[in-house]
Amino acid sequence: MSAGIFLLVAVAILIYLGAVQRVLDRLRLTDRAALAFVGAVVVGGFLPDIPLSDNVSINIGGGIVPLFLAGYLITKAGERKEKIRAVLAALITTAAVYAIMKGMPPEPAYNYFLDPMYLFAIIAAVVGYLAGRSRRSAFIAGSMGLLLTDVVSRVEVAVRGGAGHLSIGGAGVFDAIVVGGILALLLAEVFGETRELIQGGAAE
Repeated sequence: MSAGIFLLVAVAILIYLGAVQRVLDRLRLTDRAALAFVGAVVVGGFLPDIPLSDNVSINIGGGIVPLFLAGYLITKAGERKEKIRAVLAALITTAAVYAIMKGMPPEPAYNYFLDPMYLFAIIAAVVGYLAGRSRRSAFIAGSMGLLLTDVVSRVEVAVRGGAGHLSIGGAGVFDAIVVGGILALLLAEVFGETRELIQGGAAE
């Protein structure tokens, strides 16, 4: 079982037990809607990719469902400022992850103890939280930042005439998107809770 699937199963159990209801309320998601999205990501990850061209396709669980969820969460944002912040946070996260990815050596020494995809997920989560601040924006930035980075990388390969089939949101990127989004949300919940207590307000 991959890390992404394992995390999603764990999240589904927590949702079912009602342990994360407060977080779902802040995201303006019902437990049923959250479970539906989790199930869609898991099932979609095992379904055949949807072809976009002869050599480019998009993974349902790692691409289409996260895009739909991000769009849904943005529409649930109460203020226009929050919607803009979520989009900007995703773009900032994309730029940060892509810049770090391009600056890394082809075969980093840490490959022996940390898969680069998980490193990118951690980076996306931290940058996503710092840029997004709220739970909703952090989750969107953490997950969409990685998905957009994958899209940019695929476009770059295609422009350079790279051969082979390209799957957006598939393979290791699927796990990274799941880990990045959940970790960013966790950071926002932990540090956001402290910030709310200090400021006396609530940041969704």
